[in-house]
Amino acid sequence: MTHLILGGSGKVGRRLTQLLDLAGHPTRPVSRSTATVFDWHDESTWPTALDGVTSMFVVGPGSSSDWSPQLTRLLDLAHDLGTEHVVLLSARAVEFLSDGAVGRAEQALQRGPIPWTVLRPSHFAQNFTEAMFVPADGRIVAPTGTGAEPFVDVADVAAVAAAVMTKREYDGRILALSGPEALTFDEAAAQLTETTGISVRFEDESDGDHAGRLRAAGTPEMYIQWRMAMLNGIRSGADSYVSTGVTDVLHRPATPFTTWAQREAAPALST
Repeated sequence: MTHLILGGSGKVGRRLTQLLDLAGHPTRPVSRSTATVFDWHDESTWPTALDGVTSMFVVGPGSSSDWSPQLTRLLDLAHDLGTEHVVLLSARAVEFLSDGAVGRAEQALQRGPIPWTVLRPSHFAQNFTEAMFVPADGRIVAPTGTGAEPFVDVADVAAVAAAVMTKREYDGRILALSGPEALTFDEAAAQLTETTGISVRFEDESDGDHAGRLRAAGTPEMYIQWRMAMLNGIRSGADSYVSTGVTDVLHRPATPFTTWAQREAAPALST
């Protein structure tokens, strides 16, 4: 079985590739910069990427536009070429914006011709080292107030994806993934400070100020809508619940935030 991994150089994709390779499963990680090119916006690249593929991990091109029509065409082509299973990396925050780009992608997947599994992770712990919550000048600035989030380790998400792609026990299921406990951003900042020895603090921000900063940077409105829905889910407390998907699939507890921070945050934030 050849496992096609879209977004093979991304946070989940590169970890998933490593896990499958170590277990002896043939992989084909692809992106616009790999030897085998895959470009969501150049459909001529799709057949070569899909050639001989039996399982596919899908990471979309972003949430700034509706990419469900492209996904529908990709699924149809993959089916014609023999792909037997598709795993979609979604997000648990789709619950707060079901008609956004991610929600529409889930719907397209479920209408498609290939057996599927959806992964819906909470916010990544790695967002503090690789994405939107990286401290700047020692400050994490976000419109989340005292809301808590059960941040999930991307390594756990990749391990779940590897199990789902190789065992085929979760067809037709939506798996919600999270860390083992919900932390406020003040608590996360305190744990980062303790773990890294670098002073990190959280500063709350209004919704208007946050959206205004995104607009000033030229961010598309559809992405702003998605991001504010995600963050408002944290502020309201609606996204604070703990999911059991990691334990259900891997038969072990999800990785605590402090364990992740010791492994990755200390070297990342100290450089």
